[in-house]
Amino acid sequence: MPAFFVANVEVTDPEGFKAYAVGAPATVAQYGGKYIARGGAIEILEGDWAPKRLTIIQFDSVVQVKAWFDSPEYKPFKEIRKKTTIAKLLVTEGV
Repeated sequence: MPAFFVANVEVTDPEGFKAYAVGAPATVAQYGGKYIARGGAIEILEGDWAPKRLTIIQFDSVVQVKAWFDSPEYKPFKEIRKKTTIAKLLVTEGV
């Protein structure tokens, strides 16, 4: 069953975040992930949710999302993200 990694990210250090933006996508691809949305324009249609920078990545399964998220390849980029953003992250099963 497909799974989606969803990130709502506020970049607090744009210069520092550049290394993440350049390097993290290769780790996503290495674990079979495919970007569905990555930092594009957001238009709120209803409600008071106000995401800053939305990323959605599709993987083959929740297990695969977690394998990527906890991988040694992603770890240095995860540390960069933690230092340069305020992030809310989740994984959800698809249909």
